Amino acid sequence: MSAARHPSPARHPDASPSADPRLAPDAVPPAGPATRRREIAMFLLLAVFIWPVLSVAVVGGYGFAVWMSQLILGPPGPPPV
Repeated sequence: MSAARHPSPARHPDASPSADPRLAPDAVPPAGPATRRREIAMFLLLAVFIWPVLSVAVVGGYGFAVWMSQLILGPPGPPPV
């Protein structure tokens, strides 16, 4: 098989981040005030409400699983003599 190989763009000598206009830092327009407000509101929702509720649910679920396993299997430790 003698397929013609084209050099990959990453190996090309002119392939630098500034050569690609999509990767230029000034190619992305700055976020508007509505976008920033929405991002801040989403961050506050996650940080103040969702993560604390999720962490309490995970810890409570683990405690419930341990409690149920002890009801079924008995308390931890060696069996009574």
